[in-house]
Amino acid sequence: MGVGTKQGKRLVTPFRYDNVGSFLRPEKLKNARASFKDGSLSENELKQVEDACIIELIQKQKDVGLQVITDGEFRRSWWHLDFMWGLNGVSKKMIDQGYLFHDEETRPETASLTGKISGENHPFVEHFSFIRSYEEDGVVARQTIPAPAQFLAELQRPDNIKVTEEIYPNEEDLVADIAKAYQTVIKDLYDAGCRSVQLDDCTWGMLVDPKYWESRHDGATVEEIGELFLRVNNLAIENLPEDLIVTTHVCRGNYHSTWASSGGYDSISNILFARENVSAYYLEYDTERAGDFTPLKHVSEDKFVVLGLFSSKTGDLEDKEGIKARIEEATKYVDINRLCISPQCGFASTEEGNILTEEQQWEKLRLVKEVADEVWG
Repeated sequence: MGVGTKQGKRLVTPFRYDNVGSFLRPEKLKNARASFKDGSLSENELKQVEDACIIELIQKQKDVGLQVITDGEFRRSWWHLDFMWGLNGVSKKMIDQGYLFHDEETRPETASLTGKISGENHPFVEHFSFIRSYEEDGVVARQTIPAPAQFLAELQRPDNIKVTEEIYPNEEDLVADIAKAYQTVIKDLYDAGCRSVQLDDCTWGMLVDPKYWESRHDGATVEEIGELFLRVNNLAIENLPEDLIVTTHVCRGNYHSTWASSGGYDSISNILFARENVSAYYLEYDTERAGDFTPLKHVSEDKFVVLGLFSSKTGDLEDKEGIKARIEEATKYVDINRLCISPQCGFASTEEGNILTEEQQWEKLRLVKEVADEVWG
């Protein structure tokens, strides 16, 4: 079906145009976090600055026309580790080496186990309650969290595997407790009014990169690890309320405008696209590193695909006609009425943020909306 044949505005997530979640931190928030770290600002004073910055951000999201609001991940340092640190049985740990990105290395921090994992009293529930109070007709509050597979991968990285296996000698017990902890957090979010949860997941981007497999010497395969990640993700979201929409975002790393992995979706599409029990996939597709659209043929017909055709790593604006041509190309594999568009990732997966200005960030989102309006009406 061509781009000229389509149904219009969607009333539930995923919306035709969207943002993946994180936003550039304003200078006053960065300064407040630095002051809190050096002890010159109290936790309550930091929260007051966070609250004020998030209120401003929510209004800007509404002004640019987004139908989903988030807190921009303004209360976090990392897109994933802060959530993991909020689980019971998990602590922050400094390590020798950070994550390796293209020409850059991140801060050397990780999440390590101190005991059995559970999800009661997670701080993100209170964070969500704050933004939920700013919902209005046609505007939904979303909570972004790292996927269960991402947490599992963190616990099994070389820096953590020894203590993980001491606490969980049986991998299936680890998978079960991760899933149960996520179920607890997601239920608490639901009880707080959340009806849109996004699972951010870089594990699949890792699995499709040949360099990742060059670093492993245990005989594992894409299929074996892919099935493991699929299992923990699906266990964590089974038997949820019918009106809770769970989506997932898949990318290849996003740190200070750099990337971590490369490779198309081909080798994991029959696992991820065919069998993960989410409502939609937010997929990185802004560069050739993500491959072509052919793997989308495996997306089951009850799911949506949000094409991440716009880059959050640069302030340069994409060519509208070029984007429309790519949407047209994707319709060879997914019906136009099951397609949406967004940037390939957030603008600040960590508090460092990508290398562009706040105004360029908003201009990018205005462009996403313009293209969606012209394509879907």
